[in-house]
Parts: sequence; structure tokens; C-alpha cells
Amino acid sequence: MQVPAAGIRFVVLIPARLASTRLPDKPLADIGGIPMVVRVAQRARLSSAARVVVAADDARIMDACRTHGVETLLTRTDHVSGSDRLAEACVLLGLADDEIVVNVQGDEPLIDPSLIDAVAITLANEPGASMSTAVHAIDSIEDFLNPNVVKAVLDARGHALYFSRAPIPWWRDGFASQPLKALPSPAPLRHIGIYGYRAGFVRQFPSLPPAPVESLEALEQLRAMWHGHRIAVHVSDHAPGPGVDTPEDLVRVRARIAAIS
Repeated sequence: MQVPAAGIRFVVLIPARLASTRLPDKPLADIGGIPMVVRVAQRARLSSAARVVVAADDARIMDACRTHGVETLLTRTDHVSGSDRLAEACVLLGLADDEIVVNVQGDEPLIDPSLIDAVAITLANEPGASMSTAVHAIDSIEDFLNPNVVKAVLDARGHALYFSRAPIPWWRDGFASQPLKALPSPAPLRHIGIYGYRAGFVRQFPSLPPAPVESLEALEQLRAMWHGHRIAVHVSDHAPGPGVDTPEDLVRVRARIAAIS
């Protein structure tokens, strides 16, 4: 595969867990005759990644990947989070501490390959950061107020100051009267669930004690910040394609992929 113009080598890891309460066997969900996790890997292969690997927790996921020529490895079934699965995958692959790993979620079959590249390049350009991620401008009041839409606030260097399910930054004057009638300016930022790491930090992360604020917000990235690690942030010009969390999401994504196939 090609190497990004900046000469950065990175690996994409896609954690895939078979159990899902809202959508059973989600990685294997059929989308136009191809399992969802395979579609994610195919999109990731269109990035500049040197290697794309699915970190699976079940032989059925591995079989589906192998059928479609996707590299895969088997990880434990008892991981609490995708980050724990990534840590094991980094060990199994023998990645060097300074190697860049981009974590692409296994339920993002419409992931933009250029976004994957941007997250890798953002981390490579920030040696003081342990992680990177991405955001885009929020364009609706509904998203700004929705607790399922995670918001981010950045500093002058493009590092994350905080992530929250609450509407941040809090617009003092705008919220003086209710309901909110407009968005603040500049526009608030929505967090996109894609991460870049250095492999050494991925292996370290599960051993970091959970942060109290992480438990309150149910946002794992706050653990890294609470322990003093910086997160460099790429600001995307547009929102990502929809992910798949529910059966309704799957119907929508199937229709979109069918329309462009």
C-alpha cells in the first residue's frame, strides 16, 4: 500500500466483538453480501495504512475475514473495552513502542480513508501527544444538546482540553434564555470516534487506573487526559458517514451502500 505524503507508517487495528446487546453478531451483519467488519477493513485499506488487521474475539469473525482476504488475529473474549483488545493485539503483533496505530471501529462501514490518514498524521506531527482523534463542527442545536453526541473543546495548539456529553463550551449568554435559539460562534465541535495511538501507550493504557470523571461521563479518553496525556485533534471539514449501533442504523447503512454500489 502507498505511504502518506508525509512518509508516515502506521497500522490500522479494528477491534471486533461478536456480542452486542442492541445488534447481535454485529460484525457479521450482512451489508450487500459482505460482513460489516470486512467492509470496514476494505475502507481502511483505501487509506495509506501499511497494514490493516481485525482483532477478533470469535472464530466466526476470523473465518469471515479470511474468506475475504482480510488479515485477522484472535484476542481474548473477556476484554472490558476495545482499548484492552487493542493492547493485546499490539502485543500479539509485536509492534514497536513508537509505531503508530489507528483504531477504527468495527461498526463504521462508511469510514472515510482520508480521515484515517489525517488521524495518523496528526499524531506523527505531535511528538508530545500520546493520542490523536478527530472532530467536526456541529451544525444543529439538536446535536449540541444531545448527550449521545460527545463534544470537545480544544486549546490553541489543537490539543483536547475536555470531552463531554454536555453542551460545551457553555454559551453563557445564549443559555440565558430557554430554549436555545442558535448555536454559539465559533461552532461547537463533535467528537468522531476514531483514535491514533503509539503502540507503547496502547499497551500501557489498560494499566492506568480509571479516572473519576471518566466514570461520570462514560468516556474512556478522559482517563488518558486525567493522567496527564495529551490528545492531538484533527478538525475535519465534514461529518463522517453513519455508524451502525442498532438494527435501524443497519437498514440505513445498507440503503446508502446499495445506492452507491
